Amino acid sequence: MRPEQMADGPEEGDAPAPVGTVRPLPPPRALDAIDQDILRMLQKDGRASVRSVAERVHVSRANAYARINRLIEDGVIRGFGARIDQERAGQGTSAYITLKIVQNSWRTVRERLRALPGASHLALVGGDFDVLMLVHAPDNRALRELVLTRLHSMPEVLSTRTLLVFEVEDIDSPNSPV
Repeated sequence: MRPEQMADGPEEGDAPAPVGTVRPLPPPRALDAIDQDILRMLQKDGRASVRSVAERVHVSRANAYARINRLIEDGVIRGFGARIDQERAGQGTSAYITLKIVQNSWRTVRERLRALPGASHLALVGGDFDVLMLVHAPDNRALRELVLTRLHSMPEVLSTRTLLVFEVEDIDSPNSPV
């Protein structure tokens, strides 16, 4: 299910948004137990059909469709994707990298970090460092190149610390029961 397959088009009378424009999201609303169940199901299997979602949460297909559509429109569901086994995909080395950056440089640094090969997750955090980044690389040599050459060449990056990942356990396993 892709968001464009779920959501209806603009309401009649709505002017089309200019290309590249994102509509503002409505204010967050409370999610009931059925919405929570739908989210858990779709986290485990983003390819689940509306029919199977409806059966599992005990609502009609129309109700399930409307709820999923609303969750997409409200920005609760940001998209659907695949869980990748990085090692089997040729990315045998993974690491969390902590960065200390120049104050007020997050927006600039974020764009540069996004462009790095293997960058998988970025978070601006509080504490002893400013940024936490997850990267995947083919091997230690590629990771070394990323850290010592690419990251340390950014003037906004003051220091880094690299934490190698030895084993990964996804908490929301696609094989665990809903």
